[in-house]
Amino acid sequence: MADRSVLVTGGTGGLGGAVTAAFLQAGWRVVVPQRESATGAVPAASGPVRVTADLMDPAGVGRAVRTAADDPAAPLRAVVNLVGGYASGGPVHETPVEEFERMLSINLRPTYLVTQAALPHLIAAGGGAVVCVSSRAALAPFPGAAGYATAKAAVLAFANAVAVEYRASGVRCNTVLPSVIDTPANRAAQPGADHRRWVTPAEIAPVIRFLASDDSAPTSGAAVPVYGRA
Repeated sequence: MADRSVLVTGGTGGLGGAVTAAFLQAGWRVVVPQRESATGAVPAASGPVRVTADLMDPAGVGRAVRTAADDPAAPLRAVVNLVGGYASGGPVHETPVEEFERMLSINLRPTYLVTQAALPHLIAAGGGAVVCVSSRAALAPFPGAAGYATAKAAVLAFANAVAVEYRASGVRCNTVLPSVIDTPANRAAQPGADHRRWVTPAEIAPVIRFLASDDSAPTSGAAVPVYGRA
């Protein structure tokens, strides 16, 4: 029986599947929010607990977090914020402010709402960990992605703020910074790229699991590069 729970947002995505599998293999109870009910979902006894929730909406976030924290035998001890998105565009002077704000919203709002709702449960459980996903673009922007780079820099700053504010409560917060992740969607978007240089979900997942586990207990406020060979 699992003795601790983790909430993995974006657990149905390209990276999320690997992260979910890594936690299940390590014996965690894994809760995965999704926008719509999935037919043929894996039963909770052998896979993740699935809950329908819109993570842009505080009410949906509350439902997801309550599901993750409702098993007294497996208290909520970790949150992994994977939800986000990328859209390329033109230079800043050609980018509508609505597109800029959309990148901020999709990358930052779910991370903020989920972390905010989960923190009281982590504190009540005696401490825990939050892991956020930023991007190498937050440190090294590239042309045509000012909104994305700004949003991922904001995620990094938010995670650092949580690390400072909740250190005394036993809650750690760390961030991973991938380069290009080797997913089917990214391969389709960049068919001419050298995919061998990209970092795979299977390579990132153990890093995230480590940052959520007691093995990384001394570590908080870290920004961990997971670049592969890119």
